[in-house]
Amino acid sequence: MRKRLKWLGAAVALTVTAASLAAGAPAAANAVHSLVVQTEAGQVRGKTTGAVDSFLGIPFAAPPVGGLRWQPPQPAPSWPGVRPATSYGPACPQGSGTAVTEDCLYLNAYRPARPTNERLPVLVWIHGGGFSSGSGSEFDGSLLAETNNIVVVTINYRLGAFGFLNLPGLSKSGGGNYGLLDQVAALNWANDNIDRFGGDHNAVTVSGLSAGGHSVCALLSSPLTRGLIDGAIIQSGGCPSHTVTESQAAGARFATDGGCPTDSVSCLRTKSAAELQAASAGFRGGILSGPLPTAGVPELPLPPADAVRTGRFERVPLLIGSTRDEVRGWALPFRTATPAQYSKSLEYLFGEHAADVEKQYPLSAFPAQDTAAYALGAVWTDSSVFYGLGGCQYAQLAQQFSKYQPKTFLYRFDARSPSARGAFDAGASHAADQAYLWPTATSVYDRDQLRLSAEMVRYWGAFVRRGTPDAAGQAEWPSVKDKRAMVLQPGGSSTVTSTAFAAAQHCDLWNSIGYPWLDLDPDRFAQQVGVVRR
Repeated sequence: MRKRLKWLGAAVALTVTAASLAAGAPAAANAVHSLVVQTEAGQVRGKTTGAVDSFLGIPFAAPPVGGLRWQPPQPAPSWPGVRPATSYGPACPQGSGTAVTEDCLYLNAYRPARPTNERLPVLVWIHGGGFSSGSGSEFDGSLLAETNNIVVVTINYRLGAFGFLNLPGLSKSGGGNYGLLDQVAALNWANDNIDRFGGDHNAVTVSGLSAGGHSVCALLSSPLTRGLIDGAIIQSGGCPSHTVTESQAAGARFATDGGCPTDSVSCLRTKSAAELQAASAGFRGGILSGPLPTAGVPELPLPPADAVRTGRFERVPLLIGSTRDEVRGWALPFRTATPAQYSKSLEYLFGEHAADVEKQYPLSAFPAQDTAAYALGAVWTDSSVFYGLGGCQYAQLAQQFSKYQPKTFLYRFDARSPSARGAFDAGASHAADQAYLWPTATSVYDRDQLRLSAEMVRYWGAFVRRGTPDAAGQAEWPSVKDKRAMVLQPGGSSTVTSTAFAAAQHCDLWNSIGYPWLDLDPDRFAQQVGVVRR
């Protein structure tokens, strides 16, 4: 029987006892608990829903409008009186859509609605969406906050061309990393203000999935975050970046698409937000041609991948992982591919090694329906062709982190998304784990999925509280140093296995070939090899 969640706490009701909920800290008789909180910019008034206080739509930086468009974030202006914090602020302009407002730098804070004198650990969540879509308001932090006795913060940041456009002379920063700088500003806000909400600014874990995970790696590699991060969680994200040359080339293409091929900076500044959004079709996408942080600039001196490999990153405890079928769903454009087109796609990616790849991934090993899509989904996942997501390269990334930080913990998520539908089985697809940590009122789970959700919420909470994902009554989670990783599975069947996942993902093959990254989005790639979509 499947159940529709009416209240987010239902996901943990199966396994979380009252004793475990209260284990974080006892209430203190003289603790002060108020829904009016004084921040550095002014007072805010939150609201209580069930067992959680929420403070929504708090400005953490000045609106990036007018002269502040394409500039580093500035401090939020102060306000008089008490500002209502009971509804979300606007999302930042997306890669597509009609609602456009550049006044979007807001965050949301959630805390348990019970008095305590303890300063609670803090989880700061950075949403994904290919640096082109998403918002903090899509994620209700109530479940994580209530279950684990922590404070949860979700944030917005500038997206697409508003957040990552790089052109010479556009700003003094010179890197176009405005979205990344917004994230730094949110961490600074937490450092300055979170204690007033009952949090502990010395116990801040930054977490993100997909582009949010990429962001976490970049933030760990930035000199601007020193002393602001005490733990990190990277979910299905890696450490990709553009060079200055690459991001400026993308910026020049955007300027041309926006009708500003000459005198681009002055011309683009005259454009409305709606006009810029309309010109963003070629700038968004999240594949290598899409938005990414730019390295080689003051806020990101090294490419994050190089920073991790050489140990020049913030060495805090890390929880990192991906899904078993990370990019299978992205191979859907190849559902009708012929055997010859499958071979051609392998030749494009792997050149002289294509025959070796096809030998390990023959079409005969995959379902008769949509065969090439399933085969390429496995190839792309295991070989980590999208930003290094999933597969064998991801295990290598975890090992690189663990060389400098022994408290590095790896997982693979092996469950379907609760919202999975349709004849094509995307499996444990990219971001499938998100709904198990951030369930919504419309998410539908069976009993085994609910149990996995409860376990994951407690594992993540344990990591935020102690820097290790060891939750009472659940399977012990060893570190990467022990050459072990957690495989998260429904129905209480999560288990520990080898970190390499070598046999299932042919890591010996990929380690010998290397790891090329696909420079086309799947639709364009399918067209290039002649696939006609049905």
